[in-house]
Amino acid sequence: MVFGILLAALGGAVTGFILLGDTWYQLLMAGALGIILTQFAFLAHEASHRQVFESGKANDTAGRILANAFVGISYSWWMTKHSRHHANPNVVGKDPDIDNDFIVFQPAEAAKVGRLQAVVTRKQGWFFFPLLMLEGINLHIHGLRTVMGRGKVDKRWVEVSMLVTRLAAYVAVIFYFLPLGMAFAFIGVQLAVFGVYMGASFAPNHKGMPQLPHDSKVDFLRRQVLTSRNIRGDWRMLTFMGGLNYQIEHHLFPNMPRPHLAKAGEIVREYCRDHNILYTETGLVQSYAIVVDYLNRVGLAARDPFDCPMTARFRTH
Repeated sequence: MVFGILLAALGGAVTGFILLGDTWYQLLMAGALGIILTQFAFLAHEASHRQVFESGKANDTAGRILANAFVGISYSWWMTKHSRHHANPNVVGKDPDIDNDFIVFQPAEAAKVGRLQAVVTRKQGWFFFPLLMLEGINLHIHGLRTVMGRGKVDKRWVEVSMLVTRLAAYVAVIFYFLPLGMAFAFIGVQLAVFGVYMGASFAPNHKGMPQLPHDSKVDFLRRQVLTSRNIRGDWRMLTFMGGLNYQIEHHLFPNMPRPHLAKAGEIVREYCRDHNILYTETGLVQSYAIVVDYLNRVGLAARDPFDCPMTARFRTH
């Protein structure tokens, strides 16, 4: 049903794109396409967790088609990265989602950044959401680098063919129907919306939650619950975030389909209360504020590019 709705939405977006023709209103279609592709990514994520079909093979096939042919990101790359995350969420050195990139998620690593990067890192919380506009192209690049690289990739040439065909066809259609400048703007807006939507859906789940040392000995329940954050909301939030708002339950029961997460949440919440296990849930806007504040606090560990050795010892902060 969800796939049918998304397919109809995609068909509507393509029809609207063709009918609008040479007009800057096309940027609205680009934004809509970014939203639709993010929803396809959510569906691919659910297939990767065996939530859609009974057969693991059917889920993998669906996930690979959705990720590569529809969204344009490598399913194998996503599976490798995401499986490591689920096994060790927020565990330093084991969870790739807290590895350093342009944004630094670990205070100890922030202290090591160079002087130039420190200019941004010290206030990185404020840059986080604007930088998500680049996350769309980043996801495409990571996928292509993985399937074109030397590492092990399941069904490499299937993914290569789907990714290259999808990306080439997309660019060709855009530049065929639109003038050069408008075509670049269309792709830019679509990628920006896709990146922000993806990042704004995944970031609230763990950023700002406790990080565990590499050699920590924490049982499965606490490792998943204490490092995850739920986002309050009804069915609209469930749809908006593709079920990721029930992050705690998703980590405890990764194979559980989206419609059952709310009921599971009631049970898990009560269990955690009875066993004195911290169960964290906030509103969406509050979660974003927490993420920004946390990243800024991490960034304070970055050295000031204007530090003077003679005056540093007199600082009070």
